[in-house]
Amino acid sequence: MKVAVLGAGAIGAYVGAALHRAGAQVHLIARGPHLEKIRADGVRVLSPRGDFEARPHATDDPAEVGPVDHVFLGLKANRYAEAGPMIKPLLHDTTTIIAAQNGIPWWYFHGVPGRYAGYRINSVDPGGAVSAVLPVERAIGCVVYAATEIASPGVIRHLEGTRFSIGEPTGEISSRCTEFSEAMIAGGLKCPVEPDLRKDIWLKLMGNIAFNPISALTRATIAGMCRHADTREVVIQMMRETLDVAARLDSYPEISIERRMAGAERTGEHKTSTLQDLEKGKPLELDVILKAVVELADLTGAEAPTVRVVSALADLLNEQVSAQAS
Repeated sequence: MKVAVLGAGAIGAYVGAALHRAGAQVHLIARGPHLEKIRADGVRVLSPRGDFEARPHATDDPAEVGPVDHVFLGLKANRYAEAGPMIKPLLHDTTTIIAAQNGIPWWYFHGVPGRYAGYRINSVDPGGAVSAVLPVERAIGCVVYAATEIASPGVIRHLEGTRFSIGEPTGEISSRCTEFSEAMIAGGLKCPVEPDLRKDIWLKLMGNIAFNPISALTRATIAGMCRHADTREVVIQMMRETLDVAARLDSYPEISIERRMAGAERTGEHKTSTLQDLEKGKPLELDVILKAVVELADLTGAEAPTVRVVSALADLLNEQVSAQAS
C-alpha cells in the first residue's frame, strides 16, 4: 500500500510514522526545517505509549512521489482550495483522499438521501472551489481523536488518543476503507470504519465549536475555560445549540454534554489548535467549525444565538490575523 501524507505536520507525521512502522510505503510531504530534519534523521515520536522512530521518504515535491493508493490530508481545511497543484501528481483512477479535518467537511451532503442531498455548504466549499480540487467521490472522512504537537523539527510529541475514525460519505463499509484501517491498526493506532461517520463529526464538533474560538479570543487553555464558571456556561450553551442543528439534520451523537465536558477537562492545560495557530500568526481554521454551523442553522431554521455571536467575534479576530499575515 502506497500512501502520501500531504501536510506532514503534527498529526500527519504521526500517522505517517505509524503507517511506515506497519510496512506501508509512506511518503511525507512537508517543508522547511521540519522536512530537512525528517530527511536527515526520520520521524521521532515521543509517546506515553512508547517512543519510536520511523524513516519514511520525505519531500516537498509531490511529483517526486507520483500516484498513490491513499492521500492522507493533514492540511488545515482553509488550505484545501489551494491544494490542487500538490494533490494532482498523487492521483490515479482510484486514489482516495482521507481528510483529517476538524468541523464540517466539504463532502457532508454527498451520498445522503433527503431534502438536503447534494447541498453545497458555501462556507466550507465556496463556489465549489474545494470539491473541484478534492472530488467527493474520492473522499473518505476522518475524525481525529489524537492530540499531538511538533516538539521540534522531526520530533512529534503524542499527548493522548490514538483513534482515527474513518468512513465513506455513503455509509458503505468499503474495501478501500478496510485496507487503510488495517494498515493503521497494524501501526498501533485505532481506526474503526464507521457506517455513520457524521455522528463522530458532530461529537467532536461539540467541543471544537466552543473551545477553539473561545481559546483564541481569551488565550485560555481547555481546562481554564472549564474552570471559569461563566465561560463554562457559554461552552455548554454552544454545545446545546450545536446538537440542535445536528438533530435537524437527523444526526444524534451518542454522548451527553456532561460526558463531553468531562472529556474536555481531562485534557488539562492544553492549547487548542486554533490558539496555537493564533500564537504563530496563522489564519484560523474557523469556517468549517463555526461558519458552517451558522450556515446549517440558517438552512434548517435553528436559532443558535450563542454560536452566532461567537462566530461573529471570532471572524473579526480572524480578519485581523489574516491582514497581519498578508
